[in-house]
Amino acid sequence: MLRLTEIRLPLDHSEADLKAAIIARLGIPAQDLIGLTIFKRGVDARKSHAIVFIYTLEIEVADEAGLLARFIGHQQLRIAPDTSYHIVARAPASLRFDRPVIIGMGPSGLFAGLILAQAGFRPLILERGKAVRERTKDTFDLWRKGILDPESNVQFGEGGAGTFSDGKLHTQIKDPKHYGRKVLKEFVKAGAPPEILYVSKPHIGTYRLVGMVEKMRAEIQALGGEIRFQSRVDDIEIENGEVCGVVLASGERIATRQLVVAIGHSARDTFTMLHRRGVHMDAKPFSIGFRIEHPQSLIDRSRHGKNAGNPLLGAADYKLIHHASNGRSVYSFCMCPGGTVVAATSEPGRVVTNGMSQYSRKERNANSGIVVGISPADYPGDPLAGMEFQRFWETRAFELGGGNYQAPGQLVGDFLAGRPSTALGSVQPSYTPGVHLCDLSKALPDYVITAIREALPAFAKQINGFDLDDAVLTGVESRTSSPVRITRHDTDLQSINTKGLFPTGEGAGYAGGILSSAVDGIKVAEALAVNMLAAESKSTGDE
Repeated sequence: MLRLTEIRLPLDHSEADLKAAIIARLGIPAQDLIGLTIFKRGVDARKSHAIVFIYTLEIEVADEAGLLARFIGHQQLRIAPDTSYHIVARAPASLRFDRPVIIGMGPSGLFAGLILAQAGFRPLILERGKAVRERTKDTFDLWRKGILDPESNVQFGEGGAGTFSDGKLHTQIKDPKHYGRKVLKEFVKAGAPPEILYVSKPHIGTYRLVGMVEKMRAEIQALGGEIRFQSRVDDIEIENGEVCGVVLASGERIATRQLVVAIGHSARDTFTMLHRRGVHMDAKPFSIGFRIEHPQSLIDRSRHGKNAGNPLLGAADYKLIHHASNGRSVYSFCMCPGGTVVAATSEPGRVVTNGMSQYSRKERNANSGIVVGISPADYPGDPLAGMEFQRFWETRAFELGGGNYQAPGQLVGDFLAGRPSTALGSVQPSYTPGVHLCDLSKALPDYVITAIREALPAFAKQINGFDLDDAVLTGVESRTSSPVRITRHDTDLQSINTKGLFPTGEGAGYAGGILSSAVDGIKVAEALAVNMLAAESKSTGDE
């Protein structure tokens, strides 16, 4: 199998056009092209009047060796790499030690559990929230009725925070072992559309994710794994610098010497417990800002020009960054084409916003976070200071929104002019339970407000109308990433001071999104499996 790259074709091309382009590029007779698979299809939209698809293909030809000899040194044709997944360590028929335990069932915990189950290690997954369908009902109670369940919401429950998102499955991490491909294939096996294997910016959407998570749970269980919902871990037992068990909120103790901590970026009580137990962690940078909503049609016209609305392109997205004169970086975050702004708090008396889309991306508005990078220098103190910083501004948002989980909001024109908003314009915000119009200048630190006010007109130079007077800002976007890093060794991926504890995913500070979190979960599962086999071998040798 050969890998062929940089086949460029217009939007309206046919399958026959694709085959003809391959044959012409390779200079072979048509009958010598035996088969082809689309490995990746990107979009070059830099010229909105001449948008093209860019293909990376895996092809089978009649004379592979001869063709490669003709294309020696040609970077666009080579032997296709092996992207299949290979299990690195399988459990022995009879494990001598306690099964591995995983705390959390977001993407990293889910894939750590799946890999360990496929390798025969029969993991136990402890999830503080509920199964995904029950959790969905609780989440809708906040959105529709303003009723928050602190243990079952956008942040906590089967599937993690990514379940209520755009379901984006692209990442910029380095992935030499093709773990990302393993993740995408498992998603397709669980019911995701096959196109996620080749489109450049794959996404799934919330409703499809729900069914997929259930199927992956069933596979883990069928392979001997166990999953317990509503099982919050309130304590970790550590002896001589080594994990020896966990204690649940119910008081039950579970012995284990192999513990995966996949808790997500909002498990603040668990961060506090780990810090109290002496598990090493560091404060880390994150970002804070607002959600912004525009008509999706405005974004489509700006990005796709005459091709706006083309079903092959779908709803347009964007990625923006501005370096403000006060030294802050302002950028778009988690852009959701044709989506909605959602209530994402997990603590009473606080308001948090996030964005999500369904697979169709057909809602009237586009939204994204417009956020400003901050660092531990902005919240000095112990490693949990960033967490308290987030809480302060989330509480402020709750108060500005009226104290009933409505989000404080302001029209962009009023925000730039420094006056409170009193009425909505042409853009109707999508956030529920609702938006309370006010003055957002006191919703975030002054340096954040100053930077965003400078950035919005700058962004309008890239996307015409981005500073539309009637566009709506809602606050606050505070959970862009974890405020801490549970520091681990680069080699065996264990905590630097707690043997047997494997931090993973976004909450541990090692990922940012569904795909990178899932990939990190695979890495940690492999490291844990190797560690377990080494311990098993040592124990057998000692006897």
